[in-house]
Amino acid sequence: MFRPSLSLRGLGLIASGVFVSCLLASFPARAELTVEITGAGANRIPVAIADFGGDFASARAVTGVARSDLDHSGLFRMVDTAGVSMNETASPAFDEWKNRGADALAAGSVRSGGEGRLETRFQLYDVARQAPLGGEALMSPPNMLRAAGHRIADFIYEKLTGERGIFSTRIAYVVKSGPARYELRIADADGQNAQAALISREPIISPAWSPDGSRLAYVSFENKKPIVYVHSLVSGQRVVIANFKGSNSAPAWSPDGSQLAVTLSKEGGSQIFMIDADGSNAQRLSVNSSINTEPFFSPDGRTLYFTSDRGGSPQIYSMPVGGGDIRRITFDGNYNVSPRISPDGRTMAFITQHDGAFRLAVMDLASRQVQVLTDSTKDESPSFAPNGRMILVATEVGGRGVLSSVSVDGRIKQRLSIPAGDVREPAWGAYRR
Repeated sequence: MFRPSLSLRGLGLIASGVFVSCLLASFPARAELTVEITGAGANRIPVAIADFGGDFASARAVTGVARSDLDHSGLFRMVDTAGVSMNETASPAFDEWKNRGADALAAGSVRSGGEGRLETRFQLYDVARQAPLGGEALMSPPNMLRAAGHRIADFIYEKLTGERGIFSTRIAYVVKSGPARYELRIADADGQNAQAALISREPIISPAWSPDGSRLAYVSFENKKPIVYVHSLVSGQRVVIANFKGSNSAPAWSPDGSQLAVTLSKEGGSQIFMIDADGSNAQRLSVNSSINTEPFFSPDGRTLYFTSDRGGSPQIYSMPVGGGDIRRITFDGNYNVSPRISPDGRTMAFITQHDGAFRLAVMDLASRQVQVLTDSTKDESPSFAPNGRMILVATEVGGRGVLSSVSVDGRIKQRLSIPAGDVREPAWGAYRR
């Protein structure tokens, strides 16, 4: 079932038709992902977010996003505030909030900030210690209140867990609807605020975010063959990065954003090349005559992990970017593909064939211990969140593609789906710079 350079089902998606490219900011939003929590942490932190003061509608929008983010994370339990309104300057009745079961309390307000903008202020409190934990003032236009809600959730998440939050990040994915309609969409991490970056009657696969989150590399079949493009999400412009003879696929950004590793068949077979971000200076890295594909950089940019069948079955290997010994990474089972390295470089996510099913697994790269995280049967395309805690993966439920978000310990699970669409090819964006 191993197929070079493409996702497990990528080669089966080819259709005929025309191609349309659109500026992201100007294209209307499509149906959004719905989130279903299928598993949560055993000890969820109880948090209360009081109704913010100020403009009622704006405050309701901001607190709604923040509450939803924390609740869906699987790490927090939202305490009922019973409609209590409280701004950031009020003195909390800590005993009352303690009786409600809250460990932490957030209060704030949303008011006019002048020049058509809104100012959101909030304060977070430790209820047990009866002490402030900090707060922020955020300025945003009225149509960007979701961003303020995400930022509040990120602040609370970091203060209470010690880890950076991921609610303000974005995800990319491909939706197939009907016999020949493919959309590359960009959405908030919660699946909302979806926008189409690209629409085509031909397949789109393998989206990969640039390290600064401003560009997407992807593979399009619009010219009846796989070609690698880089698409600016700010201007909507795109450039061809790899359109050589044969197949061009599996783009992966270097950590500094100056180069991409790609899989090309221009010299026969599927081989890994390094190419500059403008499409110039293609240099071959793999020299083995077997299939070599799905490259992915280590966070320090020194090592490439990739999939190869050089040992007789698809397995994961690594090699120094500057050349050197190639090491086999996976040994258990006859099918291990799609390596993705965590932002801290300690963990590798990959797809393994386990009991006849294709499932998401993680490996501790120091100990080489492996843990299978899912019980689904057709997982593919894993992607780490930028804080390394969650992994986004495509899978199949009831014959339809959906996305699943799974914590690296397997305890927290979510399912993201679109009722009328087949969702594939997820990629979790980096923190915005």
